[in-house]
Amino acid sequence: MNLLGTFIKPMHKEGVKFVAVFAAVTVGLFLVSDFLGWIGVLLTIWCYYFFRDPERVTPQRDGLIISPADGIVSLIEPAIPPAELGMDDAPLTRVSVFMSVFNCHINRTPIAGEITAIAYRPGKFLSADLDKASDDNERNSLRIRMHDGRDLAVVQIAGLVARRIVCFVDPGAQMQTGERFGLIRFGSRLDVYLPDGVEPMVSVGQTMIAGETVLAELGED
Repeated sequence: MNLLGTFIKPMHKEGVKFVAVFAAVTVGLFLVSDFLGWIGVLLTIWCYYFFRDPERVTPQRDGLIISPADGIVSLIEPAIPPAELGMDDAPLTRVSVFMSVFNCHINRTPIAGEITAIAYRPGKFLSADLDKASDDNERNSLRIRMHDGRDLAVVQIAGLVARRIVCFVDPGAQMQTGERFGLIRFGSRLDVYLPDGVEPMVSVGQTMIAGETVLAELGED
């Protein structure tokens, strides 16, 4: 095992300009004082760490729904999927994963399928760990048609300090489980609306690893 690779992870290209800005400000801070400069160094390292994009080993068994985000399960409850996705208005089990500013913020597809709809909606920037953040905050919603014909929804939700939701894919894209589809900058949340009848295999407070932790398993339709 490469010991250096254990601690230094590759950075997503979305982070390059931010790290460059942090580094430039740090140089200016050193001109003011060494103390402020070293604070800038720490913040630059944190920025690099925030945009890290490590490789993940995704379970390959069919029917597994995998966590789309690193973080903590903050809510498990019945809820109606975002109206803009055009899904039925019957409540589905929603699993919310809260990402702090210290989590990796690369978002991954929870299950293989076709992206049949993507809908962005502007909104507020409440703390992402609040229940009402799902309804009130800025969000980007994806509807995934699985191979068995059922639908699953995954929603990127901006948080208190998040000011940009990034989505890498377009409607019609054929995605594999664990494939990168987006990120949210600086603190946020991912909601997964499970298909009807599918029960989560996680608990509130559980730590999740994007692309690796099993969130649920599909049964027969």
